[in-house]
Amino acid sequence: MIPAHTSPRVVNVAGEQVHVVETGRPGGPPLLIGSGLGGAWFDWDPTVEVLGRTHRTITFDRPGLGLSPAAQAPPSLRRDTAIMAGLARESGPPLTVLAHSMAGLHAEALARLHPELVGGMVLVDPSYEDEPRSAVRVSAALSPLCSALGTALEVTRIARLGGPAGRRLVLGFTSDRDDTVPPEVARRVYGRGTVIGTILAEELAYREMTADLAALRERRPFPPIPLVVLTALGDVRGADRAREWARGHRRLAAMSPYGRQVELADAKHMLQLDRPDAIADAVAEVTGTAGATG
Repeated sequence: MIPAHTSPRVVNVAGEQVHVVETGRPGGPPLLIGSGLGGAWFDWDPTVEVLGRTHRTITFDRPGLGLSPAAQAPPSLRRDTAIMAGLARESGPPLTVLAHSMAGLHAEALARLHPELVGGMVLVDPSYEDEPRSAVRVSAALSPLCSALGTALEVTRIARLGGPAGRRLVLGFTSDRDDTVPPEVARRVYGRGTVIGTILAEELAYREMTADLAALRERRPFPPIPLVVLTALGDVRGADRAREWARGHRRLAAMSPYGRQVELADAKHMLQLDRPDAIADAVAEVTGTAGATG
């Protein structure tokens, strides 16, 4: 379930309780790792197994996800960036940040708001919107309803059946690899009504986060740090959509004069499961440890 040499714990950070799993080489260069929408720490296990040979990895579950307790505040760019900042300070900055999908929004905001905490960054098929906007903000108001629905699904035991089935369905589209986590662990996490309610709340907050990040880009520059953006194209439907997705990621890479984009034509969205090698190469490039992860 959890790789060897781990130190799982729940920490208080930014007013929330967050489940953190630390593994890898004690005293090694720290990597702070954030998951995409609805993700859990164990999605990174294949990648952490490789990176842990040379680095200290700190993987965390956002409030309400994985094994983190229910959130005190609804998902938002402000909340989730503050959590990353707190963990970065605790882990020994400046560090390298790895962020998958929606967590890329939080990682970028972290670098803009707290450049002293971030020495480098790898964005793993990150979320990107050409015209981010959110005319009506409803996520904070609807977040309690998401929590209530999650509770109802848990009481009726629907969560225990539907949650793990939903995970398998999503992985069927976003990964070519069999699930690496034992079924009982997936049930322990995705059978929680809290997790299902949190996933719904994050979906509602997504557009607001992209709009808030767009506003932040106008106020705060991105620091000149090593940056690699990995682009998965294997599950992007249509040539036009693939070109658009790759173009957006090139724009993200251009945030830094030391940025670079890597296109992976046949890889799917869950790169941390399918392509640990590509992520390890990107980390080696960003941290200047090329050749050390093989």
